[in-house]
Amino acid sequence: MKIFYVFVVFVYLTVWNSASSTQQRIETDPELTAGYFEGDIVLNKDRNGIIKETMHWPNGIVYYNFGDVIDEPHRNHILRGMEMLEQVSCIRFKEADEKQSYYINITTEFDGCFATAGWWNRSQSFNLQLYPLDEGCFRLGTILHELLHTLGFYHQHSTWNRDEYVRIAEENIQPDALHAFEKYNSDFVDNYNEEYDFDSILHYHAYAFSINGEKTIIPLNEKDGANMGQRETLSQSDINKLNAMYRCPRDIKP
Repeated sequence: MKIFYVFVVFVYLTVWNSASSTQQRIETDPELTAGYFEGDIVLNKDRNGIIKETMHWPNGIVYYNFGDVIDEPHRNHILRGMEMLEQVSCIRFKEADEKQSYYINITTEFDGCFATAGWWNRSQSFNLQLYPLDEGCFRLGTILHELLHTLGFYHQHSTWNRDEYVRIAEENIQPDALHAFEKYNSDFVDNYNEEYDFDSILHYHAYAFSINGEKTIIPLNEKDGANMGQRETLSQSDINKLNAMYRCPRDIKP
């Protein structure tokens, strides 16, 4: 009986520690804590659909400005993320001069990671809270995630056909974060002929905005979600969509 009791206590503590660890990760994920739409997207109050070319950066050129003092290693990490997108697309990043009227203003002074969605034809937000390299907002995958928002992409789980692939478990979502799981119509967002992509760098992880440590995004086919929410690298689908959106030449070889 004593052995059974010890075993039960061990199982309880293991489960509790696992849930506690999961909850801590959720609550400290800087993509989710910035307080903007869907956590990390700054919207124009008169926003257009991502399909409309008025949200695309003219000629695929994204101008940027470092808006506060960022040390060289962190600055180079951001530039590395830009370079990674340039290597797989026709997108080009150029530092803005004083005459440039529109650009992303890169800062590290605010909490969380967030970016303005698409092109606004003016100075727009791009913030990466200062973390050690390869942590928090300064994971290369998170930098790529925010740059894709800048280029006009919303989260993968928001696409019009997502219910064919995942169940949004509203019972597990923080009430004030339900808007982060809004689904858009096919006339608002375009999948560019790509299948739903669990591996997208723009997909939330399974526990995003959880109120109880339980999953908020549940793949209908459990094995599909193995890499869901990864922040390691662009998926092939991410690359394909980017090239389709900006009509990049077909001879680009990622």
